[in-house]
Amino acid sequence: MFQRFPLSSIGLALALCAAGGCQLAEGNPQTAGGLTQSVAKAAPDTSAVAAAVPDSLRLTPLLPLSAVPDSLHQAVQELHAALGLEAASLRPEVLERACVGYLALRHAGRIKKPGVLAVADMDLPSSEQRLWVLDLAAGRVLHRSHVAHGRGSGHLRASRFSNTKHSACTSLGFYRTEDTYGGKHGLSRRLHGLDAGQNSNAESRYVVLHAADYVSAAYLQEHGQVGYSRGCPALPPDQYRAIIKSLPQGSCLMLSGPGMESKWLDGVVAAQQLAAHGWH
Repeated sequence: MFQRFPLSSIGLALALCAAGGCQLAEGNPQTAGGLTQSVAKAAPDTSAVAAAVPDSLRLTPLLPLSAVPDSLHQAVQELHAALGLEAASLRPEVLERACVGYLALRHAGRIKKPGVLAVADMDLPSSEQRLWVLDLAAGRVLHRSHVAHGRGSGHLRASRFSNTKHSACTSLGFYRTEDTYGGKHGLSRRLHGLDAGQNSNAESRYVVLHAADYVSAAYLQEHGQVGYSRGCPALPPDQYRAIIKSLPQGSCLMLSGPGMESKWLDGVVAAQQLAAHGWH
């Protein structure tokens, strides 16, 4: 059973720390099965800020990407600043990975829709709004919302990820959005995994963007977190249509989390793409 914290405490702690479709969703956070959480802890810190963050909410440290030219690093810093308060809890390290992958995929012709990038930090607890849809050229947040992780990935925090069918886990990595259809969850958008071995079974696992009642405000208020999918990044019922429409076919989505690796995290190629074409 996960440890429950008031939402206001979680939001404050993370702000300080950071400064059809899917096989049905299942589970009340209080009763759903799953594996024991094993989230990596940061090194002990005796500062007042660190003391305010419970161990169960300490985010997994991310090492800086290698071979990222200063020009690209600076561009990402400027983008993060332009995004403002709505992206305050989007960690710069996560944003840099998302931008590097997006640019490398654009360079390779694997992403057709320019200027739009969705990124979810699955290391954040599901009680937090951890999905952002970004307009890169304008430097603004189009949407921010809660998003579910798979019930096989953990409870309040996701700590296990898998590309295996029937694992009920979230799969990390870069995705290309595909066509939409009307399924049992209403409007849904298919996803194509772009990282072999990490999310390449997304289509055969029916991993899609769709709405779910267990990501609603009412569910969150009752349980202190959203519920679980079987691997789909499920969305709030009052936001899913706008989010799905803002990510037309050929857009880029990154699901970030502990242990994510990708051949698309190529800073040199990404910098070349940015220099030649900007965020488009």
